Amino acid sequence: MRRDFTYVDDLVEGIRRLIDAAPGTAPVGPFDSLSPVAPWRVVNIGNGAPVPLMEFVAAIEDATGQTATKRLLPMQPGDVPATWADATLIEALTGPLPRTDIRAGVQKFVDWYRGYYAV
Repeated sequence: MRRDFTYVDDLVEGIRRLIDAAPGTAPVGPFDSLSPVAPWRVVNIGNGAPVPLMEFVAAIEDATGQTATKRLLPMQPGDVPATWADATLIEALTGPLPRTDIRAGVQKFVDWYRGYYAV
């Protein structure tokens, strides 16, 4: 399975940039979700690059120095093999967004967690 993980600082930066990109009246392209009757649009923020779940687990193991206990199960009802974000619209509105690598993002999160909780 593959998932599109987005580092929290990258998400916050995308939201911060949207503050300066209030919806006007003209779409920025055929992919724009700008409402024709109200000043709003739906914007997807994400890395746009799905990562295999086992690569994500390996990044957590490396960052924590611990080996995960894995219980590999078959696909669960309602689950999908892969998800990822299409950041075309937000990047058309705000320019290229930061895309923190999965290993760097997990390491930063583990470092923050350990510091915050004094672990």
